[in-house]
Amino acid sequence: MAEEKEYYMTQEGKEKLEQELEYLKTEKRKEVVERIKVARSFGDLSENSEYDAAKDEQAFVESRIAQIEKMIRNAVIIEDSNDDPNVVAIGKKVKFIELPDGDEETYMIVGSAESDPLEGKISNDSPMAKGLLGKRIGEEVVVQTPGGELNVKIIEVS
Repeated sequence: MAEEKEYYMTQEGKEKLEQELEYLKTEKRKEVVERIKVARSFGDLSENSEYDAAKDEQAFVESRIAQIEKMIRNAVIIEDSNDDPNVVAIGKKVKFIELPDGDEETYMIVGSAESDPLEGKISNDSPMAKGLLGKRIGEEVVVQTPGGELNVKIIEVS
């Protein structure tokens, strides 16, 4: 059997997944089952769009439950380690400036399960994070992104 993927996440991220799993299992499942019951009462299932939609939602919910259970089972908690505080690592925030224009950006590097670019959290699997991981404050780095090369200088790690 192939080795399962590890999902890097903070303790807070794992707790959020556990809460979502609990909601899906206790509340959402019941809601979907009730929608299926109501849709069945409309009669002919072959032309019943409400029934089809409810069954699709049920499939989505069950798929998400399985996905979350797998992520929790294979979770690797990112802990504040005593590593060099000047080195970019998973679980740390990194502030950099784009060269030569000087635009400043800050991201927290997290596991893929927690990534949310709109909240400033990028996956350790993203091109940006891969380019920054292991680098030190003051280093200039060329990051290979889908849009081309991006030159940045790391100014802070926290």
